[in-house]
Amino acid sequence: MSPLDALDPKYRLILCDVWGVVHDGVTLYPGTAERLCQWRDQGRCVILITNAPRTAEAVSGQLERMGLPRICWDAIATSGEAGIEALNALGRPVGFLGTRGDWAILEGRGVRLAKGDDFTDLACTGITEERPNPEDYRPDLERWADRDVHMHCLNPDRMVVRGGLIEACAGAIADIYQGLGGRVTWYGKPYDTIYRHALHLAGDPPADEVLAVGDGLQTDILGAARMGFDAVFVSGGINEGAPFPADFAERYGLGEWRPVAAIEGLA
Repeated sequence: MSPLDALDPKYRLILCDVWGVVHDGVTLYPGTAERLCQWRDQGRCVILITNAPRTAEAVSGQLERMGLPRICWDAIATSGEAGIEALNALGRPVGFLGTRGDWAILEGRGVRLAKGDDFTDLACTGITEERPNPEDYRPDLERWADRDVHMHCLNPDRMVVRGGLIEACAGAIADIYQGLGGRVTWYGKPYDTIYRHALHLAGDPPADEVLAVGDGLQTDILGAARMGFDAVFVSGGINEGAPFPADFAERYGLGEWRPVAAIEGLA
């Protein structure tokens, strides 16, 4: 029996991570749809909260193509939405580091992207197939750091598991950039902007009625703890079955905080 089968009725809002909990980048995990629908049938609000550097609409389309019915969630909160809002507010063209698909999404939402090297801000959405290793970007990062280019990281994840293989994300590039002295603004978990957005979508419930579910220690779990939410740690996904670290709270100055449960997956 899973701890999720006897979930406390006080949790009126479920903030559920996507990659590593709902799917592995290619395939839905077993039992995902059933669990999400069960929560909604119980009268809970289900917000999928993801560090995808894309729009909620794009994430919704991806999930439906994977076979997850739209009835499984109430709304989607993405780091991409938060980043797009900030980039548009700049009112000037920005540099870009990411895939052609992400370029099209940002452009489609009105973000002005620089065609050359004349920019003071840069949107980082992730790696490309041509350069899969974050270290491949170091020469560019060194050049931008020397020019004091401000990087906007639209996906704080350092890595994910895609179809069983480890894949680096935008956060790994931003880590290198910060190490070079570059300025970085981070959007998404564990930073509060995405949580405020998600809470607003759910009618702004109090923190003690929120349960976060995720596998990312530096993102899902740390973000939940800092927001004062209870959390369920998913040991599958990026953790490959590893237990919750005993020193997690001490490492991040969280006092006695611990997740209320640890599970392998949603099933």
